[in-house]
Amino acid sequence: MTDTPHRPAITIAELDAIARDGVPIAAEFGIAVEALDPGSARLRLPYKTDFVRPGGTVAGPVLFALADYGLYCAVLSLIGRVELAVTTSMTINFLRRPAPRAVIAEARLLKLGKRLAYGEVTLYTEGDDQPVAHVTGTYSIPPHPPVAVEVPHHRFSDDG
Repeated sequence: MTDTPHRPAITIAELDAIARDGVPIAAEFGIAVEALDPGSARLRLPYKTDFVRPGGTVAGPVLFALADYGLYCAVLSLIGRVELAVTTSMTINFLRRPAPRAVIAEARLLKLGKRLAYGEVTLYTEGDDQPVAHVTGTYSIPPHPPVAVEVPHHRFSDDG
């Protein structure tokens, strides 16, 4: 590997444009990509009373949407603007009740193959280091031209 800095294959501004044009629920929810690195993304979902379900907690579908978009961002950070990359499976484990604050998503890929990407997302209430949910998911990647991105090879493989 060279000493050049690793850069994602897509920018936060490009992700914001995709959200506005193609994933409007992410934009409507106010999800913001705060950080993007090759194979990982950090997102913030602002707290809104519309997201609260009976019992005073953030609704599960809202947390699921944040995690799904977070994993999508992590995938695109390595393959670039391949908009037809889609979720094939996702599992969410709710660990504890989120406080009525913004929710932070830390997404990272564990494996990137030619056709599939597998990763995890950990969700936290802003200001708390204990996770409120853990998510794993797989994305299907359609055929696309390769993007020149330098990634540490020990984290990902080409098969799959």
